[in-house]
Amino acid sequence: MTRYIIIGAGAVGASLAAQFELSGIDYALVGRGAQIRHIVDHGLVYQRPAGTRQIRLKAFDATEPPSLRQGDILLLTVKSQDAAEALAFWAWRPVEHTEGLTASALPIVTFQNGLATEAAALRLFPNIYGASILTPARFTQVGHVVVGGDPQVAIVTIGRYPQGSDETAAKIVADLSRSDYIAEATSDIKRWKAAKLLHNVRNVLELFDGADDERATFSAALVDEAQIVLKAAGYRFASPSERTVSIAHWKIAENAGIRPGQQSTWQSFTRGASSEVDYLNGEIVLLGRLHGIATPYNRTAQEIAGSAAQQGGFTALLPFASLRELAENYLSFSTPTHSRPKAHLAG
Repeated sequence: MTRYIIIGAGAVGASLAAQFELSGIDYALVGRGAQIRHIVDHGLVYQRPAGTRQIRLKAFDATEPPSLRQGDILLLTVKSQDAAEALAFWAWRPVEHTEGLTASALPIVTFQNGLATEAAALRLFPNIYGASILTPARFTQVGHVVVGGDPQVAIVTIGRYPQGSDETAAKIVADLSRSDYIAEATSDIKRWKAAKLLHNVRNVLELFDGADDERATFSAALVDEAQIVLKAAGYRFASPSERTVSIAHWKIAENAGIRPGQQSTWQSFTRGASSEVDYLNGEIVLLGRLHGIATPYNRTAQEIAGSAAQQGGFTALLPFASLRELAENYLSFSTPTHSRPKAHLAG
């Protein structure tokens, strides 16, 4: 029988565990810190549009993880910046009742934003399944996760990495569908992950206070740079029209406790956790440097967010003027890519 080992007890991991618990699918939720200790001792306060409930979960602190067994599938739900440490922690753990088998032989599903986790995982695991997830979920309070997706929790696309699909992917999709997710398999997960990154490079703007028109201009510049750089790196983007399942009925429920402008990046800063910006805007900066393309807007966003993360104690939005001024500074000595129009930032 398949059991899912969910690695990471944030919004994505804890909601997966809650849905598996409610659906009768075997799982174990493993995490670190105050969140998992609270869940172990008190359960999870799980809020969905239909109501809020306290759920006892099969939860384990990473200091005392569950034994692994054949048939387990690992679901990696930590943030991108924490993925390498988690992969190293799990890869060589023994699988019980086998002759020398380790967790590296088990399938692992990578739920991270950005493009870095799958490549890192391939150093240790041969059977990687990338997952692109769209979920309006919030974790800002210990022991409490809010999900605003209605009527299903989230939309998940899964495929083997770097390409292909198989029975394991189909099994995961079936179990997610049974657990109130809209799920589908793809044979080209890299295109879905790249398309999601075009959305995620804008997350950083939720840390800044500025006029809507100025934010929209900077947002378009971030995405424009990302498209140019990703195409130069050989990436192509999946289109929503390619979906094999309908999502026309799915929405973020009103009064669900999910507010616009409070996605995963904002949540991490609000909790004082580490920043994923280096794996979102920073991915574009990296690929730009590798391919000789200037990325002043993404570099600016990464630099200011990184400085803010170092200072800690994020309690108020950052001034948009700092973004504008640094971007203009980088633009003054960047060689613009011929196909990228320069954004005009209002004073």
